[in-house]
Amino acid sequence: MYLRKTGFTLVEVLVASTIGVFVALVAVGTLRAISASAEMVDNNINTAAEVRFASSIITRDLLNLYRDTNIKNTRLIGRVVESDEGTVSCLTLYSVGRMKARIDQPEGDVYEVEYYLLKGEEKSVLCRRLWPNPDPNEDELRGILTVIAEDIEVFAVRYFDGEEWQSEWPEEMESVPELVEVSIAAKQPGRTPPLGGAGRTDMTVESFIVNFPRSGWREAGASEGSRQEEIRSEGSRQEETGTESEMRR
Repeated sequence: MYLRKTGFTLVEVLVASTIGVFVALVAVGTLRAISASAEMVDNNINTAAEVRFASSIITRDLLNLYRDTNIKNTRLIGRVVESDEGTVSCLTLYSVGRMKARIDQPEGDVYEVEYYLLKGEEKSVLCRRLWPNPDPNEDELRGILTVIAEDIEVFAVRYFDGEEWQSEWPEEMESVPELVEVSIAAKQPGRTPPLGGAGRTDMTVESFIVNFPRSGWREAGASEGSRQEEIRSEGSRQEETGTESEMRR
C-alpha cells in the first residue's frame, strides 16, 4: 500500500514565484506612475494658480490707475530691459489702493507700483515693488518688494496708442495708452518642451487686456479749454466796452 504525497513540485513553485514577481513589478510601476502623475497635476495646478494670482493683482492695479486732470501727475511707464536671456518688460504706475503697505506708519491712498521679472540661475520670479510715498522727482527706487509668482519664464507688456501696438511706453509720451496687454507664462514642472519648441505644452500662459477710457481726460481738457475761452471772451468784451466809452467821450 502506497501513501499519496500532497504538495507542489519545484516547477510549480518556480512558475508561481515568477508570476508573483511579475505582478508585483507591474503593481509597483503602476503605483509609481500614478503617484508621479498626481504630483505633476498638483504642480501644474499650483503653477496655474500663481499665474492667475499675479494676473489678478496686475489687473487690479491697472484698473485702479491714479488719474488726474493734469496728466503729468498720472504715471504709467513701460520699459524694456535687455538681458543675457532676452528682453524683459518693466511696468511702473501710480495706483490707488486702500490696503496699507506699512501698518505702523502714515500713508496716503496713492502708491507707486512696479512689476518686473527677476531671473536667477535656478529660477525666475515675478516681483512687485510697492512704495506708499511716491515722488516723481525722486530717482532712488524704494518700496516693499514681494514675489507674487515663481518659475515665470515670460512677462511681456504691450501698449496700444490707438493705431498700433508698442512694446514700450516712455514717460515722454505724457498720455495714457488706450489698451494695455499683459502676458505671463510659467514653466510647468516635470514637463519638457517638444523638439523645436513649436506648439509648446510645457507652459502655463495667461494673457489679458485692460482698457483705459480717455473720456475723463478729454472732458477735463475740454472744460479747461472752455474756461480759458470764457476768460478770453470776457477780456474781449471788456476791451470793446472800454473802446466804446472812449469814443463817446
